[in-house]
Amino acid sequence: MTTDTPARLLTLLSLLQTPREWPGGELADRLGVSRRTVRRDIDRLRELGYPVQATKGSDGGYRLVAGKAMPPLVLDDEEAVAIAVGLRAGAGHAVEGVDEASVRALAKLEQVLPSRLRHRVSTLQAATTPLTSGDGASIAPETLTVMASCVAGRERLRFAYRAKDGVASRRVTEPHRLVSTGRRWYLVAYDLDRGDWRTFRVDRVSEPFATGVRFAERELPTGSAAEYLRQSIRPRQETYEVVVTFAAGVDVVGARLPPWLGVPEAVGGG
Repeated sequence: MTTDTPARLLTLLSLLQTPREWPGGELADRLGVSRRTVRRDIDRLRELGYPVQATKGSDGGYRLVAGKAMPPLVLDDEEAVAIAVGLRAGAGHAVEGVDEASVRALAKLEQVLPSRLRHRVSTLQAATTPLTSGDGASIAPETLTVMASCVAGRERLRFAYRAKDGVASRRVTEPHRLVSTGRRWYLVAYDLDRGDWRTFRVDRVSEPFATGVRFAERELPTGSAAEYLRQSIRPRQETYEVVVTFAAGVDVVGARLPPWLGVPEAVGGG
């Protein structure tokens, strides 16, 4: 019999989060309490924001349904490991569709995972090799989780960075957002040493460290981290003047030449 009310509520919540309807008598047997106690516990869960639906009948039933807000979830060991492994795999290999929200979820989950479960997740991750396409570089999930935590907590982030030309440096930043392009992850941050906004490829980051120093969020020049990244990595547009000679008259060429290529001119009186 579960006499501790908080522990009993967690057990009840864990049962209700299984997608099925639970007869009141079965819940009472599982918890080792009376049906009246089950009804009181259901009322407590409702007060905490969990939408528990009751059905009438000889035995009555209870089911957790969708509500207006997302209530906290209770996961058993296997469920926690499965979710962590899935988030790590997606975040570590920049799978398209896995964005910053997944990284934040991974950071929250790994923060509370017991050491025994964290070890299981790391073991599974180390033993798994995904087949990826393109040249997207692999990223340590720990790097993303540290960054996501600093973004969410507005905490200064220090890390080692290797530029495209191989030059290594140490950076102290105020991280603004993580942006995924599908193949790669980028960090949009204010670089304190350079006094300006910068984008950093996360696969070139190592030794990320949350300094514990808080900062007031700055206004990004473009308003959107995605737009700032897009402008940062957009190839420079260069204009070239090209002269092409056709072995045909001006009228013939002009009739076939797209207007955006210019107006043909006769050369040498031809």
